[in-house]
Order: sequence, then C-alpha cells, then structure tokens
Amino acid sequence: MTEVVGNIWDYLGKAVIAITTNGHVTRHGKVVIGHGCARQAAERFPDLSLRLGLLLREQGNHVHYLGDGLVSFPVEETPWSAPDLGLIARSARELRDLADRVGWARIVVPRPGCGGGGLSWHEVKPVVEQYFDERFHLITAG
Repeated sequence: MTEVVGNIWDYLGKAVIAITTNGHVTRHGKVVIGHGCARQAAERFPDLSLRLGLLLREQGNHVHYLGDGLVSFPVEETPWSAPDLGLIARSARELRDLADRVGWARIVVPRPGCGGGGLSWHEVKPVVEQYFDERFHLITAG
C-alpha cells in the first residue's frame, strides 16, 4: 500500500478509482450520495446513484464495480450513520479479492471514513493495510 497526495480524478482512466459509499437506497432506487469523492463521481456520472442503487438492492452493501473505472467502497450503512471500522475492513477485503479476480494492477482509494466521515487516519490505516498490497494507492487531497 502506498500513500499519495493529489487529486483522485487525475487517475481516471489510468487506475480503478474507489469511491466511499453507504448502503441506503431510496424508494426511487437511488443511493443517497454523500460528499467528497462520491459527490464528485455523481457529478461526473449522473446515473451513478441509480446504478449503485440497483446493485445494492440486488446484492447488498458490498464492493461493486460500477463501470467507468469506478468501484464502490462501503464505509457506512446509511448517510446518517457513522463510518464503521468493521465495514471498512470488509470492504478492503472485498476490494482486494475483486482486484485479484479481475486482475486490476492499480487501485486508488481515498482514506475511507476519514474526511467527512470523521475517523482518524491513525484509526483506519491499520484496518486497511492488512488487506492492501502495492497495487493500492491511498490518496489524500493535496
């Protein structure tokens, strides 16, 4: 795992980009998009909320490939709940397993649950680093 500073969107088309998400689907079938990289992704890909909502309804709050070089990374159950370290650990494991299955060579992940989620990177880093190898780049805005 490598820590980098920069703009996550500079990696679009060059790596798979993980966006931190929640598992709440509205009655209209859309995911409530929070802030940070998920909000930025939704601005770039207007149908993202509906695509993720469909996957969540069919398969639950797990890591999902969303197309367009994006993958979901659940950190909380709802947009109103706090990030959960257990869910972050499961998401890290699922992302690594998916990367292994499909052969992704580079995955960029924002610090999950940090930023708007309020967790400290010191809390989160030991949780994710046990799953992430050299293919994973944990990015923070610079």
